[in-house]
Amino acid sequence: MLNTGPSNFIQEIISQDLLKGKHKTVVTRFPPEPNGYLHIGHAKSICLNFGLAEKFGGRCHLRFDDTNPRKEDPEFVRSIIEDVRWLGYDWGEHLYYASDYFSRFYNFALQLIEQGRAYVCSLNPEEIRRFRGTLTEPGKNSLYRERGIEENLELFEGMKRGLFQEGQHVLRAKIDMASPNINMRDPVIYRIMKEDHHRTGDTWCIYPTYDYAHCLSDSLENITHSLCSLEFEDHRPLYDWFLEQLNVECHPRQIEFARLNLNYTVMSKRKLSMLVQKNHVQGWDDPRMPTLSGLRRRGYTPRSIRKFCDLIGVAKSENIVDMSLLEYCIREDLNKIAPRVMGVLNPLKVVITNYPPEHSEALEAVNNPEDESMGTRLVPFSRELFIEREDFREDPPKKYFRLAPGREVRLRYAYFITCEKVIKDEKTGEILEVHCSYDPQTRGGSAPDGRKVKGTLHWVSSRHARKAAVRIYDRLFLRPNPAQDEKKGLDFSEALNPESLKEMRDCQVEPGLEKAGIGDRFQFERLGYFCLDPESEPGRPVFNRIVSLKDTWAKIEKKMQSESGS
Repeated sequence: MLNTGPSNFIQEIISQDLLKGKHKTVVTRFPPEPNGYLHIGHAKSICLNFGLAEKFGGRCHLRFDDTNPRKEDPEFVRSIIEDVRWLGYDWGEHLYYASDYFSRFYNFALQLIEQGRAYVCSLNPEEIRRFRGTLTEPGKNSLYRERGIEENLELFEGMKRGLFQEGQHVLRAKIDMASPNINMRDPVIYRIMKEDHHRTGDTWCIYPTYDYAHCLSDSLENITHSLCSLEFEDHRPLYDWFLEQLNVECHPRQIEFARLNLNYTVMSKRKLSMLVQKNHVQGWDDPRMPTLSGLRRRGYTPRSIRKFCDLIGVAKSENIVDMSLLEYCIREDLNKIAPRVMGVLNPLKVVITNYPPEHSEALEAVNNPEDESMGTRLVPFSRELFIEREDFREDPPKKYFRLAPGREVRLRYAYFITCEKVIKDEKTGEILEVHCSYDPQTRGGSAPDGRKVKGTLHWVSSRHARKAAVRIYDRLFLRPNPAQDEKKGLDFSEALNPESLKEMRDCQVEPGLEKAGIGDRFQFERLGYFCLDPESEPGRPVFNRIVSLKDTWAKIEKKMQSESGS
């Protein structure tokens, strides 16, 4: 659950409201629009709303604000439900849709018209924008602002019956065109949209706007605290205005908090949708995406994301969180629970010349040194092995402690070996094999005479290994804040990292991994944490690298800052 300690100003507000007797039960809600998949930014709101309800013994509703059928899809509804459940939260019987209240919204609109608080406006969209004014100049009253109540009721009924074209009329609240808050300058509350709705079909051809429907949905569900991100702070007077004019029984308190911004990615559904539509990624669940389905497919755990939301806390000021903090959270989680295995991504064959050709043996390996209860496993060892190609250098640089001609190293859980010969392709000079000898007295990785070696390598037996594909993921963007590119007139997609996905098809892994299930997570020793992807097939596993063992980007960013002089 999200940290709801003293530093959480929202918790303090709720505590005070309860002490003053304003509420007996705390009721919050998570209100996504079903126009895309949820991303890591939504996780903060999910954890906050459900976490506070749990903290105070209340309840949290899941409500879909489905008021724009042109952008909504049942696929997004299904994905949102799955994501919230995956994070570990349950709304019980309290699953709602704004579309549940369409008839009541309509009746509330009639009430506003009858009060002289709303009118049908026949300005076109461009004229409405022009009449609204600017931040420094007041707006101008619509030519249709003083229509009579009966005419407004008749026109609004005609809008509902589909007698007019899209854009021909809208229903606007009558507030104050000179207000310093542009949101209060007679906002549109209903527009004509001749579009079937995913739940109500063709019943309606007028749909309420978000600002109008959201506060009324909160009120109808008896929400006590409506938690919103900071961009809705200027909308709060409008939220309150609708509820005050309609004299509703429940008037929730809107409280704003800073949204989550993460570097090296984008958090706008519009931008994420563009990445999908233009095939920059392979779908909403692409493991490079910041969507919860993408993070789940990559191998992130619900616990790590909740921990991340806990660490960033709840504040009033906007800031950008470093991706390395999210990666830290998954490393910390998987370090405790992920079984250790050995896999070789870029294989180089090693032949142990003094090992019996047909012989093999089973060596004991620790499953997780952080948790002894996970026990051990047996890994096969034979004359021919695979090691990482980068673990051998024919002409090693200084401080290179891995395998090289004449050098002795340790094979993890196995023996000491010494390189004696290098076999190359006569035409290309490529190294094909490395021939070594082993010391049979060093079984288990230690020498009885006490001699030490500096290098320890992972390996797999070539006779027993299973072939696998591995996908190595990197930052989706090269620049820390790609969303800023649009403000500079640039295309944010130009900052995409062309090396964000590298697929390696000829990897070799322990034979025990053939029993892995989709979504199972492992630490490939010395390489990072990996997860079995849903695209895996029998006999052809595909592993996604969740995260490396260390934050390699910290060094890269430090170098970039040094080169830029910052």
